[in-house]
Amino acid sequence: MGKTPGDATRLDDAARAGWLYYVAGNTQDEIARKLGVSRQSAQRLVSLAVSEQLIKFRLDHPIARCMDLAARLKDRYGLKFCEIVPSDPEAPSLLSGIAAAGAAELERHLKRTEPLIIAMGTGRALRACVEHLPIMNCPQHSIVSLLGNMMSDGSATPYNVVIRLADRVKARHYPMPLPVFARSPEELSILHSQEPVHNTLELCRRADVTFVGIGQMDSASSAPVAVDGFVTSEELRGFQAAGAVGEITSWAYDADGRLIGGKMNELVASAPLVVDSPKPIVGIGSGTAKVPAILGALRGKLINALISNEVTALELLDAQDR
Repeated sequence: MGKTPGDATRLDDAARAGWLYYVAGNTQDEIARKLGVSRQSAQRLVSLAVSEQLIKFRLDHPIARCMDLAARLKDRYGLKFCEIVPSDPEAPSLLSGIAAAGAAELERHLKRTEPLIIAMGTGRALRACVEHLPIMNCPQHSIVSLLGNMMSDGSATPYNVVIRLADRVKARHYPMPLPVFARSPEELSILHSQEPVHNTLELCRRADVTFVGIGQMDSASSAPVAVDGFVTSEELRGFQAAGAVGEITSWAYDADGRLIGGKMNELVASAPLVVDSPKPIVGIGSGTAKVPAILGALRGKLINALISNEVTALELLDAQDR
């Protein structure tokens, strides 16, 4: 009889506990805290890692390599946490692994009893995370959108996250009733002065934890802001000429994580990005195309936590070393 999903999850937990104990030198109390289990459960997981022969001269499990990569990225960029999941060799950009990890991190916050403000970006990766969440009942929390999802003609992207998330977890939610870009600085000022928008922006500022997708700015056939119709190919080329390599909630930035000048950032209606935030800002993304964008976000401290996959982590470390 093959292993059940529950067996596989328990082996994953055992691998994590074994790595923390035998490689990272954590005590069982520290392991219990990091894994969110009792000390007795941590002890049993370490024992399971040994009995299942995951512990030899190295931890013989894919999770072990991922944890090593996560530790290196965490140390290099001073991250609050980093989760690296195994990659599918035939589909290194597949979202399912990071979506499950993102959902687990989001669920960890949603399970807290004290009221939290959880700010959300939008996009494919975050939408996939939400779809992996179980149905929950979290009326104590508030879910707030960092940006609108309307284009100037009133049409919307299908990758809105806040409404879907709030529906799954039964939390109060605050969508951003705005287009992604205003048509002029004057219009932007008027939009932001509206009371509902002002209140939503204030909630974003006070958010206890933030989850964002990371968009690349490489080509009109790949960059999310172009694929979803928020900018034209000509506008994208202009942003590239100004040095843009990535965007977070439509704010474009360069290879060092600095916001670029020009029309795009002058008209962005999203909540402002926070540099070097004391609160968790979790960036979620993977794939070779996103490496420059993720690297820029890390260098500029636009995110202070990362969920990605093995292939992307290796490329991030290699790109930084060059």
